[in-house]
Amino acid sequence: MYSESPEIESINTWTSPLFVTTNPDHEFLKEDLLNYIYNYQTLHNQTKAVASEVAVSAKHQLFESKLCFLESNEPVIIELRRMLEELLSAISTQVNMPYWPEGAEGDATIIESWFHVTKDGGYHDIHSHPNCSWCGIYYLDVGECELGTRNGINRFYDPRNNADHFGDAGTAYLSEQGFWDFQPVEGQIVIFPSYLKHSALPYFGQKDRVVIAFNSIVDLI
Repeated sequence: MYSESPEIESINTWTSPLFVTTNPDHEFLKEDLLNYIYNYQTLHNQTKAVASEVAVSAKHQLFESKLCFLESNEPVIIELRRMLEELLSAISTQVNMPYWPEGAEGDATIIESWFHVTKDGGYHDIHSHPNCSWCGIYYLDVGECELGTRNGINRFYDPRNNADHFGDAGTAYLSEQGFWDFQPVEGQIVIFPSYLKHSALPYFGQKDRVVIAFNSIVDLI
């Protein structure tokens, strides 16, 4: 007499949630944002390519603002910040609802923000964003980024240490590569937890690759 097959319960632990959306007002805001960004160097008398002075050696052939870009009083910047903070609040609420008091909602505040204008041959080495909880990248103009050739894409790295120490048929679910490549699409916003390491692979093109990045913290309301 044969025993019945055992009941197997699947438990998915230690996942890393990422979220992707599209700015519904991208076409309306794009040109004003680009104009402000390209005038930024003159307006702020910026003489250094990396004004933030953060991880300068990890960045090549790109122009980076100070870390207060979204604190400007320009109407287009105010509108973008409002939209991004509402998005971050909704995402943090969705992720944390099972762990918060009943009825609580997240209230996100962007504490650091900056832009990158990446030129031909530019890149940003692997890094993470400390001292915040949720981060994001808004693709304002993707230039000539392309997934097939890995041109100018963002690469997110598997946070599970040692996950790639052995590979056989049983580890196929790990993708056998330890990273996930994300193709920048104009108008899209990718939101990710701050601990997730990522990079911008070398970009080659005649057009600039322009992104706005931000870090946030979340309170309860």
